[in-house]
Amino acid sequence: MFEIILVFFSLIFLIILHEFGHFFFAKLFKVKVEEFGIFLPPPIFKKKIGETVYSLNLLPFGAFVKIFGETERKKEEGSFYNLPISKRAWIVAGGCLSFWVLAVVFYFFLLQIGIPVVVEDEKEVLNPKVKIVEVKENSPAFFANLKAGDEILEIDGRKIEKASQVQKIVKEKTGEKIFLKIKRGKEIFSLEVIPRKKFPEGEGPLGIVLVKTGIEKYPFFTALYKAPLLTFENTLSILKGYFEFFKKLVKKEKIEGGALMGPVGITHLMWQISQMGLNYYLNFLALLSIYLAIFNLLPIPALDGGKLLFLGIEAIRKKPLSQKTEEAITGFFFFLLILLAIFATLGDIKRIFLK
Repeated sequence: MFEIILVFFSLIFLIILHEFGHFFFAKLFKVKVEEFGIFLPPPIFKKKIGETVYSLNLLPFGAFVKIFGETERKKEEGSFYNLPISKRAWIVAGGCLSFWVLAVVFYFFLLQIGIPVVVEDEKEVLNPKVKIVEVKENSPAFFANLKAGDEILEIDGRKIEKASQVQKIVKEKTGEKIFLKIKRGKEIFSLEVIPRKKFPEGEGPLGIVLVKTGIEKYPFFTALYKAPLLTFENTLSILKGYFEFFKKLVKKEKIEGGALMGPVGITHLMWQISQMGLNYYLNFLALLSIYLAIFNLLPIPALDGGKLLFLGIEAIRKKPLSQKTEEAITGFFFFLLILLAIFATLGDIKRIFLK
């Protein structure tokens, strides 16, 4: 129950922070913010402070900020539309920037309390774990229902602290039954599996890919400069992943990896990781923040990146697209995103609940 509450408030917090990023830059550039709301209407409580109404609403689905002149295009003091393009771009991008700031904060604390890392097999670390990161289809591990994220605690009663231990035991026991003690979230259970003697190249007798993980800690001042570096490195890594994905999409090549994940799938994944401990959960939230920042900056109308695209077009043309045209394009892509979310959610439900 605690994990479900934690996941719920984590998602709400991320959405509120995103909207606060827009709010912060709007206030910075003297734009009138008409309302900053937590959750969605109808309202439970409202309080006006200065020119802004702050509201707590009934429907627990995110947050919103209403900025004067953002949709009406009013050329008057305090209006979003009255600002130079550069300042409007900062307000639009503010929500995404807040995600990167949050990732830095998460990493800063994580580096001090202990950040989960993948390490070389022989390296000594705190809390060493051997985890499955991939299960090959139609392999012994696949039919034994082993899953990515499972931790191997023991094999035939022998404690496991290195990936090489697993490989050595499995190699010695090909064709024989072995007993694995597995930890999945908070659940610990045993299962039996028979490593195969013949297997496809690169798969091994069980058909799993293993890594050794551990916890590394850093002092305050090291964490202070390492946190933004880690955020930058992971941003580059995720961007590279996006680039490879779109490149394969254009070339119509087979895309390896997990299925498209919607809100239900992400929530389920957060719930699973929350059971692994605070360190792993905060690490996931930091990565999720970076993913959300990059995704929202994609030049797709209906996302912040789409709004920046329209501002770029306005800068080149020296005048904006007509409000009717912009709203039509945004509405069309919003509809496509909703369809994509529905498609992904149906896949999530099938994968999680109907397997």
